[in-house]
Amino acid sequence: MEEKIYDVAVLGGGPAGIAAALSSARSGARTILVERYGFLGGMSTAAMVYPWMTFHSAVGEHVIKGIAQEIVDRLMAFGASPGHLRDTIGFTHTLTPYHPEVYKVLAFEMLEEAGVELLLHTSIIDVQTDQSGEQIDCVQVYNKSGISYLQARAYVDATGDGDIAYMAGAPWEQGNDAHNVQPMTMKFRMKGVDLQKVKQYMQENPSQFYHKSLIAELDHLPLTGVMGFYDKWNAAELPIQREGVLFFSGPHEDEVLINVSRVSGLDPTHIEDLTKAEIEGRKQVLQLESFFQQHIPGFEKAVVTAVGSQIGVRETRRIIGHYVLNGLDVLDARRFEDVIARSGYPIDIHNPEGKGVTANFIREGGAYDIPYRSIVPLKISNLLLAGRCISTTHEAQATTRLTPSCMAIGQAAGIAAALTVKHHCNAMDVPVTELQERLIEGNAVLY
Repeated sequence: MEEKIYDVAVLGGGPAGIAAALSSARSGARTILVERYGFLGGMSTAAMVYPWMTFHSAVGEHVIKGIAQEIVDRLMAFGASPGHLRDTIGFTHTLTPYHPEVYKVLAFEMLEEAGVELLLHTSIIDVQTDQSGEQIDCVQVYNKSGISYLQARAYVDATGDGDIAYMAGAPWEQGNDAHNVQPMTMKFRMKGVDLQKVKQYMQENPSQFYHKSLIAELDHLPLTGVMGFYDKWNAAELPIQREGVLFFSGPHEDEVLINVSRVSGLDPTHIEDLTKAEIEGRKQVLQLESFFQQHIPGFEKAVVTAVGSQIGVRETRRIIGHYVLNGLDVLDARRFEDVIARSGYPIDIHNPEGKGVTANFIREGGAYDIPYRSIVPLKISNLLLAGRCISTTHEAQATTRLTPSCMAIGQAAGIAAALTVKHHCNAMDVPVTELQERLIEGNAVLY
């Protein structure tokens, strides 16, 4: 690989990394994006995390726009997303279906338009800091061309797991008080589903579904999501620690994304545990396919057509920053002077130890602020955080981890990284007012 010094290196090509690279390059910084897979999209594509939830507050306020909304608009222009639809489960106000294969191609196109250099099939294997240990000098990468070094003036950790910050020596936390993380899920699609039959069963058996489900409105709303079939699930006695069925329709009219698999008690940052999770998750997919075919109305002729390239990971390292966003900040819809993104998604904790999901909703259906200080790690001066690894508690991470939130955070991290180069300053010294002005110019919602 040719030796170059970039202004900004974005490490990780998921939704947060895509947004960070785009906003960095659009801010005039020479930017490179590094991704370990041969495609972009992170959990949205590799792990089939679908649909995107949510761009709105519980009362319908559109709180995430910017690059995230631009991506939705361009997917709609391709016929690859219907845009924001009502969530018929009733957990959020809206959800946003999208076609993952089109999203992969669109990401390439947008990065090329912005002038972002791209390295696929490339893993970061080490981070080297200066003598103080407080600034990244370069990162060591491995790919088919061998081992080489990549140097930039500023870096964005969009790896999801906080790998760059961790290797650089930034402090971090993980999991709940017992250090256990939320379970992993192997997601998969089934095709050949009769959604009209599903809808009819819901209308005839409303008590078997999530209490907020919009069953009374299904005659004039498209069925976007289903949570329930409780009696059928309990009667089957599958060895999966869930309380019921959860799936989302699309992207094709007879297709659904199944979110029922659950692999608990393992640490995704330990390779032995991650290996066990991949094996167990795929076993569960076959168990669930049989269950759906035999027990769920509308699935009699449905078959599995796709399984995630990797298991879906909800939680790993949380890098400690200059502010740790907490659960009360979220639930109280707290505002911050250094706001760089907003979110209306509730706290949604899948029990790390077994069955159950803890859901807590934001006061008055509002939205909370994510402060700039939560994307600036302690100790490392030229590093920004983007995605689910930002500085939060276990409870707050259960909302900031959602894809639209990660996109909004990524947009801010990319601009902030570019500003550190422009002003020759540390990340914590970026002029927040200028960052906020740039975000608003990019159609982000801050106020």
